[in-house]
Amino acid sequence: MNTATLSRRGVTALGIGMLGVVLSAQTAAPPKPFEPTVGQPGKDVVWVPTADTLVAKMLDMAKVTPQDFVIDLGSGDGRTVIAAAKRGAGAMGIEYDPDMVELSRKNAVAAGVGEKTTFVKADIFETDFSKATVLTLFLLPDLNVRLRPTILDMKPGTRVVSNSFTMGDWEPEDTATVQEDCTSWCKAFLWIVPAKVQGTWRTARGDLTVTQQCQIITGTLGTTPISGGRLRGTEITFTAGETTYIGQVNGSSMQGTASPGGSWSATKRDIP
Repeated sequence: MNTATLSRRGVTALGIGMLGVVLSAQTAAPPKPFEPTVGQPGKDVVWVPTADTLVAKMLDMAKVTPQDFVIDLGSGDGRTVIAAAKRGAGAMGIEYDPDMVELSRKNAVAAGVGEKTTFVKADIFETDFSKATVLTLFLLPDLNVRLRPTILDMKPGTRVVSNSFTMGDWEPEDTATVQEDCTSWCKAFLWIVPAKVQGTWRTARGDLTVTQQCQIITGTLGTTPISGGRLRGTEITFTAGETTYIGQVNGSSMQGTASPGGSWSATKRDIP
């Protein structure tokens, strides 16, 4: 066999091989768009979508307005962020799965709220979400408890709404269940981040000494034990003897009304 014959055969084989590659590329199916599946694994939880009716209830419970900035922890396909943006609020989703992040951005654009939403690929335990006025989440109880110290350090009055899972011994302010178009995970819990008031406060009626556990407070006013002590954001309420005190906390001062008894005020006492 001579060199010319080998050359012709080589060219023919090469041509056939290239033709096969071209035909293969032409007949290969295009990649399918990413579609999440219920139960798919994530970093700390599997993905389960929140029913749209419960999303609406959660935002109702938090009284979301256009003045709010809503952050959803573990935002999944973006539905809670998108629903908040449709109410006029600025909204951001924090999600670890990059495919979910990209899907959320596409969903937001399709819903007409692309400019009012932000989705970031990040770990919720390593991300600053302190600018939220409303925080939403659908995580497991142990994750909620891990997040609790960070949440309690947020600005007093921040509303926190969770799908189905509580915050340990931090009692919710409100609970709601939806039945319409929801077959599982249909319960929501609301908390209001309380002001920090633990310590001793100087008042005209004696020192107010407070021990605080989340929004529940105990202690004494002078020598009288207080009862019914509670915080709802910056609003404080407690009873000492026959008098009920209602007021507002503003950093190191408090003031309000006493019934009976008129007005009252308190200033944080510095303890060495």
